[in-house]
Amino acid sequence: MGRFLDTARRVIREEAAALSGLADALDATLTDAVETILKAQGRVVVSGIGKSGHIARKIAATLASTGTPAQFVHPAEASHGDLGMVTKQDVVLAISNSGEAPELANLLAYTQRFDIPLIGITSKPESTLARFSDILLAMPKTPEACGTGVVPTTSTTMTLALGDALAVALMEHRDFSAENFRQFHPGGKLGAQLARVGDLMHAGDALPLVTTSTPMSDTLLMISQKGFGVVGVLDKAGYLCGIVTDGDLRRNMAGLLDLTAGQVMTRDPRTIGPDALAEEAVNVMQDRKITCLFVVDPEGSLDVTGILHIHDCLRAGVV
Repeated sequence: MGRFLDTARRVIREEAAALSGLADALDATLTDAVETILKAQGRVVVSGIGKSGHIARKIAATLASTGTPAQFVHPAEASHGDLGMVTKQDVVLAISNSGEAPELANLLAYTQRFDIPLIGITSKPESTLARFSDILLAMPKTPEACGTGVVPTTSTTMTLALGDALAVALMEHRDFSAENFRQFHPGGKLGAQLARVGDLMHAGDALPLVTTSTPMSDTLLMISQKGFGVVGVLDKAGYLCGIVTDGDLRRNMAGLLDLTAGQVMTRDPRTIGPDALAEEAVNVMQDRKITCLFVVDPEGSLDVTGILHIHDCLRAGVV
């Protein structure tokens, strides 16, 4: 058992050291690559075969989800018609650790024939890919972590990190925000974490609202009808000034039906804006040990625009 742990730790340490060496080896060619992509009117076409192909797919997906239009083109399929996916407005990012993958040959020739910018990623600066590349991102020559020197491990880790570096550099230049990312990634846990209160809240006729002068008999009916377990109380100007919860009902059991909502309510309830992250709303509800938050006008007034229940956040996968 200890031998397996020793091997795993060695691999991770060797790959971490290789990443550190890659960071130190980066130079102005990375800037050239970023600027070339920014100038392109089309997409970044990412290609590679084998393990490099798997990494290429991930890089294309990361670029696309962070504001840089990109797609993966399989080099073998490119030779059978998919070269038509590559236009003169595109930039090609070709990946091959050896730089000699024969499947890339037609794609490389195509970029040269139609003067399409080619960014190459390889660890062999004397390779065919390097010679064809307009911009060469040469990775340091580092032994693979497999121990035999033949299994793509360290090289693929470095390539993946280099792709991430390109994507994040482009993302920062474009001022790509969490809101932009949410637009491209509405599904899954990440999409849920970036959901806004306004996306999940109830509005309009669903709102449980009464005025300060509403009799508690009608207030109880409103609580029952709307199903949130609470009711918001509006002042004469129509702004939220309080909230009636089950706790307020228990504290005022004696003569409850002789009172008004304004006499029973808790004043100055905690609220949230529609543009706040739903995750933030959940944290507030958990801290306050409450299940609902009224959503108010983002301009700082207490004009009620919605209500958010913690169950809405649960259904959306926020928690």
